Formats: sequence, structure tokens, C-alpha cells
Amino acid sequence: METEATARSVSVEILIDFDENGILDYSAANELDVRGRAEVREYVQNILRRRSYLDFLIDHFSNVDIEDMKPRLKNILRLGIYDMIFMNSTPDYAAINESVEIAKLTLGHRTGDLVNAIMRNMQRDIENLPKPNFKDRTKLVAVTFSHPEWLVRRWSKRFGEREAFQLMQANNQRPFYYVRANNLRTKTKNFKLRMTKSDISFTESDWLPGYFQVDSVAPFIARGWLEKGFCQVQDIAAGFAPTILDPQPGETIYDLCAAPGTKSIMMSDMMNAEGEILAVDISSDRLQTLAESALQYHAENIKVRRGDVAKLTLDEADGVLLDAPCTGTGVLSKRADLRWRRDEEGLRNAVKLQEELLNSAAKMVKQGGRLVYSTCSLEEEENMEQVVKFLNNHPNFELESLEDYLPEEVLIEGGKAYQTFPHKHHCDGHFGVRMKRVK
Repeated sequence: METEATARSVSVEILIDFDENGILDYSAANELDVRGRAEVREYVQNILRRRSYLDFLIDHFSNVDIEDMKPRLKNILRLGIYDMIFMNSTPDYAAINESVEIAKLTLGHRTGDLVNAIMRNMQRDIENLPKPNFKDRTKLVAVTFSHPEWLVRRWSKRFGEREAFQLMQANNQRPFYYVRANNLRTKTKNFKLRMTKSDISFTESDWLPGYFQVDSVAPFIARGWLEKGFCQVQDIAAGFAPTILDPQPGETIYDLCAAPGTKSIMMSDMMNAEGEILAVDISSDRLQTLAESALQYHAENIKVRRGDVAKLTLDEADGVLLDAPCTGTGVLSKRADLRWRRDEEGLRNAVKLQEELLNSAAKMVKQGGRLVYSTCSLEEEENMEQVVKFLNNHPNFELESLEDYLPEEVLIEGGKAYQTFPHKHHCDGHFGVRMKRVK
């Protein structure tokens, strides 16, 4: 751009890249200050959460069919209209003026005039905006809640429309954030004192020790507490898998598909950094980041190894954690982009890969050892159905009770699995089981 970048202009560029290439890359925001980078993430995620509804409004107030619009024009309008409707702190004139200026700079004066006309049309009806009204029920719900039609069909059939609506509404809300105190660098009681002295509002969880729900992670970033390893940002449901694996000091633990490493670091904390954690991932770049994080958090018993878990041969370990690649339908609030990047074919491919990884992971568990399988998915094929299939093919493994590890409200299958839902548990959607190798 020929002018100074703003959070809005950078957000437009990132959204265009996502539309054209399916990639969500925030590196364009690096030239902004800390506050600007945070604003970009808020804009991008919130626009992706509301994309179908925003497109419906654009189509309604424009004489140009949205399908005929270029990605740049479409995303300038999405951002401007999002600003007008959902950002109470942004005056209408500011949202309109900046959108028009971005359009003029990048698409020319005529397109700038078009943006101005569309947004002025909407401004006049701002108190009485149209609601989606399609005969096709699935399309109506998909546009209203900005979810893909295939997910609307699945969830409506599985949960019923009312609960599916609640789930989709939860996915469109600003997510809950948790931080976990890292006892390898501080103590939980000292970390609480730090937050109190810094006037940071927090709620300590009674589900897992050392977890705190907070309104924003920005204060922790600004104070350098993540860089110093005092805490890590990790949804509490993501802490369930390490919790049920229950790694002990001195044991050998494998964390498969480990990057970015928050679970490895949590397990190191649980082990007082005694014993060995081998963190395996197929991506060398992500492993490099994991290794740097391990040093930062004083998780000195973590070793890293690059490899394809499905093809890897390792000695048998006391405990193996397979947090499997999945569709991520449980984290659509934090990762709004995933809803537009997943489809039914992707689900089938994920299920096939998970089966391969589970079969491989089973070979790495010593007799009497345990295997934890977890996902951040809500889909039954990736979760309990996958586990049942595994147990049918591996009679030397059996499910163990999780009642001693997790709160009753997240347990399913008679206490032998956990499943969280954003609209029920106010955290990400995660699933997991613990299986013991009995022979």
C-alpha cells in the first residue's frame, strides 16, 4: 500500500489471502504495534465468524451481485459493515470513510463510490436490518449463523435444531481464554499474586489446578509473562488429555503430533521435568518452535524428533499421548477460519488418518502402560466411533475410568471418556479417552 497500514487495511489483505489461497497468515500485521496486531486478529476472526451473514447484507444493499465482486471489494465491505453493526466503539462515519478510502486506494475512485453507496444504503436502515429469509431451511440457518451447510445438516440431525443453534451461537461469540501457571518457572500461588497486583481480573478454575479464566491474554503478553515462561495460554479442555495420561516423574512419555507443544510443556510441569518426554511432529519448523518454548518454560526433559507418526518405530513407553489431527469443529470460536476450510471429504480423510496414527501409537505402549487418544472435534466418527473401532481391532487395550481425573459434568460413556461443548461447558470442544495395554 502507498499509505501507512492500519489494522483495517491489514485485515482486508489477510482476508483476501484467505479467500484466494485458503491460508490464514497474520505476518502482514507484524509492522503494526502490539495493539494494532491484536485489533487485526479481532477483526479477522470476527469477520470470519459472521461471514455468511455479512455477505447476505452486502447482497441486499448492493446493486452488484456479491458473486460478481472481487475478493478485495467483498472484504472491504465485510469489514466496513462489521464495523458498523458490531463495533459499538466505531462511529458509522468512521467505518464508512475508512472503507471508502481503502477502496479508492486499492481499487480506484469508482469502486470507492460504490462502497460509499452500499454502506450509506445500509446506514439508513441500520435500525431495521433485513433477516435472512430462504425457503431452504438449511441455507437459512447456515446464513443466519454463518456456518457451512454440511455442518448445519449434521448438527441439526444429531442435536436437534435448538441445541445446534446454541452451539453455533457459542461459536460466534468471543471465546473464553484460559492461562495455566507454569510451576517450572513460578508457583501457582505466586502467579495469582502477580495477577492480583497487576489488577488482572481472573477466575480460578475448580476443574484443573493452576488454570485461570481471563478476559484477554493481552496483559500477559504485554508484561512478558509468556516469554518468561510464567504461564501459557491453553484452553482448560486442552489440559484434559495430559491430565488423564497422568505422567509421573521418571517415566518415559511420548507426545505424538506434539506441536505447538503446550501439552508437552504441561506434562513436563506435571513431571517436575524429571524423566523424558519425546515430542514428535512431522513439521520441522513447528518442532523448532516447540524446542524454543521448552527452553523458555524450563521444560528441560522434553526432547524433539521429526517424524511421521504413522511410519515411526520407537521403543515402548510408559505413556503415549496422541492428540490427533482432526477437523477442529470444537474450536470454531477461536479458529473461525476452520469452518470455511473443512468439508465432508476432509472429515473422511481425518478419520482415515486418525486410524493409521492410533494403530501406530499402540505399538509404542509398553504392557501395563497407557495410551491417551484426544481430539478437538465434536464429530462422533473422529471420537467414540474411532475408539470403538480401535478397541475391536486391539483386544490388548481396554478403556479406563476417568472419574479420578476430571469433573463429572464433562464425562460420557459411563465415565470412560470426556467430551466438552462450547455452549455447555464454556470452553473449547474436546474429546478424549485413556486406554491401558493389558497384555
